Amino acid sequence: MTVKVAVIYYSATGTVHALAQAVAEGAASTGAGVRLRRVAELAPDSAIDQNPLWRQHADAATSIVQASVEDLAWADAFAFGTPTRFGAPAAQLKQFIDQAGGLWQEGRLADKPVTAFTSAFNRHGGSEATILSLGNVFYHWGALIVPPGFTDPVVYAAGGNPYGTSLVTGPTGDGADAAALEAARYQGRRLAQITIRLLEGGRVTDAAASDGSSRDTRAGTTSQTA
Repeated sequence: MTVKVAVIYYSATGTVHALAQAVAEGAASTGAGVRLRRVAELAPDSAIDQNPLWRQHADAATSIVQASVEDLAWADAFAFGTPTRFGAPAAQLKQFIDQAGGLWQEGRLADKPVTAFTSAFNRHGGSEATILSLGNVFYHWGALIVPPGFTDPVVYAAGGNPYGTSLVTGPTGDGADAAALEAARYQGRRLAQITIRLLEGGRVTDAAASDGSSRDTRAGTTSQTA
């Protein structure tokens, strides 16, 4: 079956953009429909111009469609990417997430699989804290968090972060490495595969209910009371 995956991210200098593309590729490899979306830039030009890599990516990223809350409504599953900012998501991604209150209130974000990925300058620069911080949002939504875990050797090869792919850029600013990109592809593929399994299971349940063959599996289904 075809599932719909929204890969929504913020990237300043292009590292998270590369990871997001890899996540999208991994999801698409399962046959999923994928929307790759960047969130709006909030920083002023005066700040962006101080970093040539930031300016270069900001100009290049205009070809990527900007994310909207409609992308969340459309998707069966989400993948969120952000650089770490003091151990928390970038303000740009958080500002986008804050627009989802209406969908959350309607229950339209609940029960959807979600995963997250990030990058930081230093190995202990807050990558795990950033992904765990996003988890607080997902708990409120009632979404189903799908971490890569230690479920494939590519996770170890990319640094061994079970929470989500996290790339260390380091002082050279060379961008995403091959191991991290492969881990990101795996994370996107895993998200889509689990979404397929969940939706197929839902179809079986719905069919059983429609033909009267469903069972009440709660404890104490007899007429006796405890």
